Amino acid sequence: MTTPLRLGIAGLGTVGAGVAKIVAAKSNLLAARTGRPIVIAAVSARSRDKDRGVDLSGYDWESDPVTLATRDDIDVFVELMGGSEGAAKKATEAAIAAGKQVVTANKAMLALHGQELAAAAEQASVALRFEAAVAGGIPVVKALTEGLAGNQITRVMGVMNGTCNYILTRMETAGLPYDEVFAEADALGYLEADPTLDVGGIDAGHKLAILASIAFGTQVNFDAMQLEGIQRITIDDIRQAADMGYRIKLLGVAQMTGRGLEQRMSPCLVPANSPLGQLEGGTNMVVLEGDAVGQIVLRGPGAGEGPTASAVLSDIMDIARGDRISTFGQPANALEPAVGAQTAVPARYYLRMELLDKPGALAKVATVLGEAGVSIDRMRQYAHEESSAPVLIVTHKTARSALDHALQNLPGTAVLSGEPVAIRIEQV
Repeated sequence: MTTPLRLGIAGLGTVGAGVAKIVAAKSNLLAARTGRPIVIAAVSARSRDKDRGVDLSGYDWESDPVTLATRDDIDVFVELMGGSEGAAKKATEAAIAAGKQVVTANKAMLALHGQELAAAAEQASVALRFEAAVAGGIPVVKALTEGLAGNQITRVMGVMNGTCNYILTRMETAGLPYDEVFAEADALGYLEADPTLDVGGIDAGHKLAILASIAFGTQVNFDAMQLEGIQRITIDDIRQAADMGYRIKLLGVAQMTGRGLEQRMSPCLVPANSPLGQLEGGTNMVVLEGDAVGQIVLRGPGAGEGPTASAVLSDIMDIARGDRISTFGQPANALEPAVGAQTAVPARYYLRMELLDKPGALAKVATVLGEAGVSIDRMRQYAHEESSAPVLIVTHKTARSALDHALQNLPGTAVLSGEPVAIRIEQV
């Protein structure tokens, strides 16, 4: 009989339970597609008595994930605990040191420690695979490392946090302010325990940093990511964007420039009729551009039990078949250090500000923008609200550095009420 591939699963939350369900329900299919049985030998989680909707009584239980990771009777350590440090990292390191193959869905750990873990795995001649760490059920890691391996990737772009896309979509369709939709998403259980990971762009930034490493052959460098969340987006911004034929998305963009690797995760205006503009609810979308293939669009569920467990199983099945590939598509020791670059490609920008009801206020704003080299394409002033009036400006293409210079000088005009909001208009 063919030797089975034995799994040790650490973490039995939504995804871990989903993996156990698939292994139990589809054992014949998995064996037929890999040429060998896939079985679970042991599991580990915080609570042994919790009902997870799947029978775990037939598996050995380990209270310590590090002990699980080093058991003699497991071949693959499946890390589904999460967290960039602590038990997840220690157990992963222990598994690699013990010569175990590793499959993880841990985007934070890979974004912060991916280079060292990849180097250790390759030194130990074991796999470190992570399809489930980025965009849930969308096979974007495999697309980059395998399907598009013959391309020089020019840009990676996408909506990679379903919670943020749900919030922005819900604000638009229901006409609700950010605070109300945020509370609604929280009540539905869509937000992380620390909501800033979602709405602050950190979760999506982790995913983009991983994809950028694969796409451009660089060491993961999350510290160089330019991050801006959706907290300052108002219902007025969404309505005004719609008036101009745009929708607002938390958009990640990575591209290699002459100055280095540009990585940014921030709200952007995208054409409403584009694939990204038509993306609704909690769905994710990743756009990949290569010199040979042109542009391809991958769309699907970015989270959830089934989609993420499906991605975990795809990695396990590759290991079962004996497929081997470097962690980030190239040997870890061949990856170049990622030199972070600030946004340099000129773009149009949407500016929203509250101007005090003073003579010459608009002229002062226009002067500051002009002196910074920022040209105004159009300007719109809305009805007065007490002592101030909302003003919308759309610029011609300009460098972000010029816009930042203008934004720094605008408070000196003494005509602003509050801070202005600037959102890039991205052509996709």
